[in-house]
Amino acid sequence: MSPFRFRISVFIVMLLTAYPFAAFSVIAQEPGLLTKALDAVKDNLAVDPDSSNDPLRQMQSDAMRERSADWGFWGNLPNKYSSWTNHSNRVVPLYTFGVTLDSLRAEGSLYSDPARLEDAFGSVPANTVNPTAIYHDQIDVYHLQRLATQNGKKYIITMIFDGMDWQTTRAAAIYRNQADRYDSGRGQGLAFQDYRGATSDFAYLVTTPTAGGAKYDINAQTVFSSGQKVDGGFDAELAGPMPWHESPRSAYPIGRDREQPHEVTDSASSATSLLSGVKTYNGSINMLPDGTHAIPIARKLQDEGYRVGVVTSVPVSHATPAAAYANNVTRKDYQDIARDMVGLPSSSHRREPLPGLDVLIGGGWGEGSGKDATQGDNFMPGNTYFHESDMEAIKRGEDYVVAERTAGRDGNDVLSAAARTAIESNKRLLGYFGTQGGHLPFQTADGDYRPTFDVKGTERYNNADIAENPTLADMTAAALDVLSSTKSETTEPSGNPFWLLIECGDVDWANHANNIDNSIGAVFSGEAAFQTVVDWVEANDAWGDTAVFVTSDHGHYLHLQQPQAIADAASRSKTNKTSE
Repeated sequence: MSPFRFRISVFIVMLLTAYPFAAFSVIAQEPGLLTKALDAVKDNLAVDPDSSNDPLRQMQSDAMRERSADWGFWGNLPNKYSSWTNHSNRVVPLYTFGVTLDSLRAEGSLYSDPARLEDAFGSVPANTVNPTAIYHDQIDVYHLQRLATQNGKKYIITMIFDGMDWQTTRAAAIYRNQADRYDSGRGQGLAFQDYRGATSDFAYLVTTPTAGGAKYDINAQTVFSSGQKVDGGFDAELAGPMPWHESPRSAYPIGRDREQPHEVTDSASSATSLLSGVKTYNGSINMLPDGTHAIPIARKLQDEGYRVGVVTSVPVSHATPAAAYANNVTRKDYQDIARDMVGLPSSSHRREPLPGLDVLIGGGWGEGSGKDATQGDNFMPGNTYFHESDMEAIKRGEDYVVAERTAGRDGNDVLSAAARTAIESNKRLLGYFGTQGGHLPFQTADGDYRPTFDVKGTERYNNADIAENPTLADMTAAALDVLSSTKSETTEPSGNPFWLLIECGDVDWANHANNIDNSIGAVFSGEAAFQTVVDWVEANDAWGDTAVFVTSDHGHYLHLQQPQAIADAASRSKTNKTSE
């Protein structure tokens, strides 16, 4: 070993041992440095002692250490475990409960009709028209929600598993089943795959945006141009018409096909499509390419008398929850987005603030920054996602009961108590929690909270991080209680209808980090929230009045080469826990 390589090895070993999160946070910015670092130290890294009874955790650790894995990889280079950490243009699943997709099938796919494509995109994207297409688009989910209300549904619940494509879902199902039971179709093993207590249906959605970005003035909230060299579109021949038909070596789904580089979506554009029914540029929060505001379904239904709420496991002003209610030229303007969500004056609604959500529960607590040029001239040093002065204004007001992460107190107890107070006083509910990064603690596949290292770093949680935060399922239960509350003596839901968005955002964070253990654990945390929804509907005998939509905003690029390895890891983990 050369002296230079030895110095790198010693330096990185020291970082990984003492400051694993910092080490990988730095080297993940430069993939070449990550490769050199892991090459230099892989023989010096001992087996993670925390993984001895957790085989999937060990699989993730080994894959990072060796930079390859026989069982799978992220990207389009099978010999490298991690060669892509961003989104893909894979079609994503849609599961419905309480409603069917018959109307969608009767109308036919958007992608089979050039006139409808031109209406959605502004022009017909290249190599996108497919007369035999049976996949649909995310804007259809908006129309399905609208149709459900027109058909008399009183309770509309939309769940977005951020970043969960068919392959991610399959990996989680394999772990749950301890077997590889399907290689196509809806699948089985997870609650939202198996539940049949109500009418259920299934389809796939295209996620592409109109363009990769736009030129804008964040202070004036104006869009100058969204013209890009690479436009949106979906080529089924290159992508595969269904997710199990794709080529694992294809660069097309990640926007790197030289002959047809269709743009890959981000969470802002895709959430705008799902929740406002329009196609737009990446980074847009309900802002059309011509600079006009799109009105999300939550605000339209609120005008019609619905209560509206948002629950998320990541910061409350991140792209997906933001698109449920706010308007902004950029997803990065977190503080102004938060103001829209709670009815305070913002850069987009200066003189006439929006009414605000009736329930907002999520992360962002404790995150601070001294400066952030991406948030415009009105950025205030302090909490990045929801400024302290805005929180104080909410607390001084009469509209919201506020629950925050509180030292020494159980997070679910804090949230539940606030929910009861909100119900008793007929007020709104704001819940603000989180740990480092602003999100809830990452659950791993075995239900623990001990993530191992990945390309983004290594997170470590203390007991307070776990105890002082509610789970996504806890947040969902509180939101349902408040939105459905009534002052009457009956136990039935109120006559006041509601709309609720639930985002399982940590699936996306795990997949960006190329961490299979975190990814499966995140799907399970979202599944628990789905079960909470089902329990509420069944307890209130409300399927006749309820429509539930479970989907994703985009995919990533995980490929499973040996699915049985995940099944075996799950089986061994169960055996280890039984013998403890």
